Amino acid sequence: MKYQNAAVVLPEEVLRSLQNYFQGGLLYIPKADEKTGWGCKSGAKDYYAQRNRRIRDAYAENVSIEELAERFGLSECTIRKIISK
Repeated sequence: MKYQNAAVVLPEEVLRSLQNYFQGGLLYIPKADEKTGWGCKSGAKDYYAQRNRRIRDAYAENVSIEELAERFGLSECTIRKIISK
């Protein structure tokens, strides 16, 4: 992260107002973007939701927990958790 001089970046009135609260230190100003949930940007959330749906569908078609664990590379305990939701 590159620091910038507030006197160069901010308008005079904003700088004076800020100095009433904070002077002579480093101040982090976060982005104004709204936070997104886990996996929303990368697509991981959708990927796991689809995978879990496939697991539940296969289980409903009488595929065993052991077979599902092997097919999806997960533990039997994890398969049981996915099925129970």
